[in-house]
Parts: sequence; C-alpha cells; structure tokens
Amino acid sequence: MMEIVRDASEMRAVMGKLQADGANVALVPTMGALHAGHLSLVEAGLRDAGKCVASLFVNPKQFGPNEDFSRYPRQEAADIEILRAAGCDVLFAPAPETVYPSGFATTVSVAHIGDTLEGAHRPGHFDGVSTIVAKLLLMVLPDIAIFGEKDWQQLAIIRRMAADLNLPVRILGAPTVRDNDGLALSSRNTYLSATERTAAAALPAALLEAKRRIEAGDAVPPVLAQASNALLNAGFSSVDYVALADADSLQLLAEADRPARLLAAARIGATRLIDNFPVEPRG
Repeated sequence: MMEIVRDASEMRAVMGKLQADGANVALVPTMGALHAGHLSLVEAGLRDAGKCVASLFVNPKQFGPNEDFSRYPRQEAADIEILRAAGCDVLFAPAPETVYPSGFATTVSVAHIGDTLEGAHRPGHFDGVSTIVAKLLLMVLPDIAIFGEKDWQQLAIIRRMAADLNLPVRILGAPTVRDNDGLALSSRNTYLSATERTAAAALPAALLEAKRRIEAGDAVPPVLAQASNALLNAGFSSVDYVALADADSLQLLAEADRPARLLAAARIGATRLIDNFPVEPRG
C-alpha cells in the first residue's frame, strides 16, 4: 500500500523506517499530470534502488509571470491511482506553505549551465528548479534521484548542483519516452489541439534529420538553420532555438567535436515544446 505524506518531518520519519530496513530509496520528482514518461522513472527507481518515493508539487518558482502556472494540469487523485498501480512506495505531496514557509528567502542558482537555451528564454526558471530540487532532496534524503532526459539542460544543472553542494545523492537520467510518431511525452501535450498534435511530430523529425546530417559531417550552422525552417514550415509559430551544445557543460558548439546534445524549443499554437537528442562526435 502506497503511503501519502504531506509533511516534511513525517517524510523524514518514513524514510528512516525504509532505510532502517536496509532499503535503498529513489526519488522521482514530478509536478503531476503523470504519463508513461513519469512511470518509466518510477520503474527505474524501483529497479535501481528497490524502493521509490515520487513527489508531486507544482512549483510556482519555476514559472515566469506570463507562463502557465495557473492552468498547468492538476489531477492529484488520478496521479495517486497511477502511482499505486505502478508500485510506488510513497507519494510526497507537500503543500506550498510546507515548501515555502512564511519568510522563505533562499534561492539556489547554478551559474553558466543555465545561462543559455532555456535559461535565456525563461529568466529565473532554473533558479526555481534548482531551489525546489535542492529542497526535495533535503526533505526526502534519497539514495538516488531520477530525472528524465527530455529536460536535458535541467538534468545537467541538477547534476552540477548536487556535486557542488556535496549532496549525498546520485543523480540519474532516464531516456525520453516517446509516442508512436516520435513526440516526447509531456504533461503540456494535453494543451495541443488535434491539428497541433499531428503537426508537433515535426519537432523530433527535424531534430533527427539534423542529428543524421551533423553526424554525417555536414556543417552545423546551416543544418541548425534548416531544422528551424522545417519547424516553421510544419506549422510551428515560432522557434526559440535549435542548438548544438556540449552534453555536460551546455556550451554552444559550432562543430560536433565532442559528445553533444541537439536541443530545440519551439511554440505551436499556445504551447511551447522542447526536445533533444544525443549527437556523437565525428571521427
């Protein structure tokens, strides 16, 4: 039976009992509206640690003033049933005042990695992400924490933060889960109309074609420009970026001379989608 915990001190007590029994525990942080991608993280946690805690908290500090915090899908009752069916051991679903009590004044910021790509287009977003993840790691104190590779820049930032702060947790990435047409699963996909959902498959298709060409030796800048144009021609209203970056540092690259990541963010209708693929170095 899955326990549901809403208080930080109770969460530590539950963790103490789990770990006293010799179990390793994985944390899967989520904002709810769970889909198969989230469940793959829970499965990885159960496989790699034996016990799994999922957190559910829609974090206001990672949303900008004109973003979708108020309409972000919230379905706690359905999420609870999904997690129970998946074999999750504990759901930690703290209230906002538990996470950010009166007088809260601390921000965790990771320099450099968060300055480009998503960081450039969503100022303050990664400070909000780093702050909530640091808090969750300290409230739960898991052995490992698992994040999806769909949010590659976020994963790189969390790894850097955990290393810099000597947090006693291993940060693991799990592969992106995709629909049959290649679109990465995301809670925000529910915003798409039927027409937009069909057109959205152009995002992974454009990135895979760019990946193929870069790995074949084509010059990077024109390939990135052509991928951006392909998205606009497919019905995306705007493209924030299509970029090649160092897989660890997120330094932007003009050639594939090291392990890299091809990343993109684009808007279709009112919905902003992101995706990424690995790019192997030439030669």
